[in-house]
Amino acid sequence: MAVHRRRHHHHNHNRFRHLFPLISAISAAILLLYGLISLLAPSPDHLHHLVRRTPLDDDGGFDASTGVTSLFKVPISGGMGSDRSLWSTRMSKFYFGCSNASSKFPKVETVTYPNRYLMIATSGGLNQQRTGITDAVVAARILNATLVVPKLDQKSFWKDASTFSEIFDVDWFISHLTRDVKIIKELPLKGGKVWTPYNMRVPRKCNERCYQIRVLPVLLKKHDIGYRCELVKKARYIETRAVQLSKFDYRLSNKLETDLQKLRCRVNYHALKFTDPINEMGQKLINRMRKMGKHYVALHLRFEPDMLAFSGCYYGGGEKERRELGKIRKRWKTLHNATYVYFLLSSESLNFIMILLTGTDSEDIERTNFNILLEHKELSNNPDKERRQGRCPLTPEEVGLMLRALGYNKDVHLYVASGEVYGGDETLAPLRVLFPNIHSKDTIATKEELEPFSAFSSRMAALDFIVCDESDVFVTNNNGNMAKILAGRRRYFGHKPTIRPNAKKLYRLFLNRDNMTWEEFSSRVRTHQRGFMGEPKEVRPGRGEFHENPATCICEDTEAKAKLETLPRKFGKNNLDLDEVDQDIENEPESSDQEEDDDLIGPQFQHLVNDTSVEDDSSISESPELEELLSD
Repeated sequence: MAVHRRRHHHHNHNRFRHLFPLISAISAAILLLYGLISLLAPSPDHLHHLVRRTPLDDDGGFDASTGVTSLFKVPISGGMGSDRSLWSTRMSKFYFGCSNASSKFPKVETVTYPNRYLMIATSGGLNQQRTGITDAVVAARILNATLVVPKLDQKSFWKDASTFSEIFDVDWFISHLTRDVKIIKELPLKGGKVWTPYNMRVPRKCNERCYQIRVLPVLLKKHDIGYRCELVKKARYIETRAVQLSKFDYRLSNKLETDLQKLRCRVNYHALKFTDPINEMGQKLINRMRKMGKHYVALHLRFEPDMLAFSGCYYGGGEKERRELGKIRKRWKTLHNATYVYFLLSSESLNFIMILLTGTDSEDIERTNFNILLEHKELSNNPDKERRQGRCPLTPEEVGLMLRALGYNKDVHLYVASGEVYGGDETLAPLRVLFPNIHSKDTIATKEELEPFSAFSSRMAALDFIVCDESDVFVTNNNGNMAKILAGRRRYFGHKPTIRPNAKKLYRLFLNRDNMTWEEFSSRVRTHQRGFMGEPKEVRPGRGEFHENPATCICEDTEAKAKLETLPRKFGKNNLDLDEVDQDIENEPESSDQEEDDDLIGPQFQHLVNDTSVEDDSSISESPELEELLSD
């Protein structure tokens, strides 16, 4: 009997011994599957971006029906009282635009050489081209050359065939600058034939000496251009006195002598005027916004699918978001055959592949393979990194929460300058709850009214530019060209409020908002936004992009300001404001002191932009349509 029990026990032991490997394999498979699901699924911290974590009812308050317990509750109307005016900057009355030339600035007749012509081919969308046009006038002045009316980019991402005279009033442009630079509409014929200019490029942020070293010798040099004399019927050498600078955007240094800086302002703020049809339609849109309320806020949302795809940012949409934005990235193909050597660079702030172009004539390389760079970026272990570093646009809901926290009531009318919003109405829904009165040019104008403009991206962009410029408050959600130019323009014309989200600090606040009251949230938003509201002296003179901070062209009424400072404090609450303005300088945005082309294509791509030194090769490849897309 004992022997039988031992045999039975031994049999069971052998049977279980064979089952152990199977059980272990199944367990390992389950653990592996769980691990894969954990990797693919977005973390809880990411889910708040495109999905509303804090439920809002139709009145903008907390929806208790969900059973979610949270301290955070957006007020139904109004909100925390603000310690600042919502519709004007505190000290704006003491500052004004001043761009007249000094008595030391020579007259154009005395410095312009005959038969020396400069042509410019701009690059990018409307606002990027605007910077090129502005700087082209200054470049012509530096070279003592006659400027031919610049050519607009008709082949870029925007595919707009508009000419200069179809966007800007060309006669006004020429006549307004007649004392500064001689400007003509077309290059004159030479010997009855079209004169082909010598084509070249200059580095970004090229200063006066750079133009004199690089371009001036080319204007004076003799080249064999195959010009055949009708009498002797043979090629002869003639002087090349016409040069065309291509891909001309941000090709002029931020820091120039004062009179040249003021010339920049005369061009940008006075000489560049939109054509009458564009201005008239823009004014109609403004009037319609004014009829809806005393004030309106313009929001440059910049939440288009293309923008998000190329920004490298992640908004918590999981695999669906990665797949959709990945498809957009793959639409962009390398246009030139080149040998690419790439390697990984790692640092605190950047994870990218630096691409070195070898084995190909650099003059033939116009574009860089950003597909490689961006696809690698998607493999990053921390796709939320760009958001944490403040390099991504806020979601529409986050913009709405910021504005409500700053004190803007839900009854405020918002004009949204934006293309197709990623996620459509679902993404915009939380913003509509916070601000029900949302408008765009498509909602306040008829299809027939917009028909003359709708086929031209630059003309449609010009309409948004006009409405945003005239708004009581302008909110930019991406520091690209339109944001920079409007920020500078609004500073020049009275420091109208321009709100730039302090995305780096606001990100953590949005992440943890369910753990705080609305009052605490609002207080922190206002603290983080100091130095980002369009106040005078937010950015130190000489720092930041000149088109965004034209400090040389802004003068101060010191007498009026001094009188205010002498008033007893009980008569002047504004005395406190003087102290606060000085303190705002200490809270200056981290990126304001960068001399590079920040935000043209995003900080993660800055290593691909030409260096600004005179010794750089002007023909080095630069960012392609990607730059044009992100920057306008």
